[in-house]
Amino acid sequence: MAENEEMTFWEHLDVFRSSIIKILVATVATGIIAFALKDPLFRLVLAPQDSNFFLWRWVGVEPFSIQLINTGLAEQFLIHMKVALVAGLVCASPYLLYVLFSFVSPALYENERRYSVRITLSAYLMFLLGVLVNYLLVFPLTVRFLGTYQVNNSVANMLTISSYVDTLLMLSLMMGIVFELPVLSWLLAKFGLLRKEWMEGYRRHAFVAILIVAAVITPTSDIFTLLIVSLPIWLLYECSIFVVGSVQKNK
Repeated sequence: MAENEEMTFWEHLDVFRSSIIKILVATVATGIIAFALKDPLFRLVLAPQDSNFFLWRWVGVEPFSIQLINTGLAEQFLIHMKVALVAGLVCASPYLLYVLFSFVSPALYENERRYSVRITLSAYLMFLLGVLVNYLLVFPLTVRFLGTYQVNNSVANMLTISSYVDTLLMLSLMMGIVFELPVLSWLLAKFGLLRKEWMEGYRRHAFVAILIVAAVITPTSDIFTLLIVSLPIWLLYECSIFVVGSVQKNK
């Protein structure tokens, strides 16, 4: 249909339904592929539990291994399906964003479309970066501390595969959201709700808030781990100050 032609409500509904079907088909298809690639998929998922993980080789920690157990009859199969679906969603996400943007973009003006592309791509890349930082840094530190922590040597840890996977997914989501800080700062600065001077003035308060967030993300008493996790969040805050300053200069 030509761009200058207005679509009826039912035509819009038809296009929306078509977009939803495309999204579902792409997600299920990539999920099935991920499900079939069980061995490499779970080698990747379970790698941080062992001292052979590259982070531990780089830091040089003492050898350790966390033994995971299964406590439910269908639990391993359900975990396999969950991880495959999430992996499929991540792999299909560029196409999903394209489909959603193709549905929304005809209703936008040219300048709105340009800003929308910029915001969407930035938010998407920052979310993926947050997930990557979690997998490479935050989650390994968390699982090593909590997985090897004992109140007494007579009390052995028996961690379930369900607990392990749920923690990985939860922390990935949390870090992905935290890494949206520069994008959110850019938006607030665009609307005039945030200024560089304010962020610089509240730097010390922000540092305390970052330590609290890092403590929530990684419940550990190890100050080294806490500072390591706080570092990327602090760098995000400094990056956000630069972004807000750039917006102010361009106004």
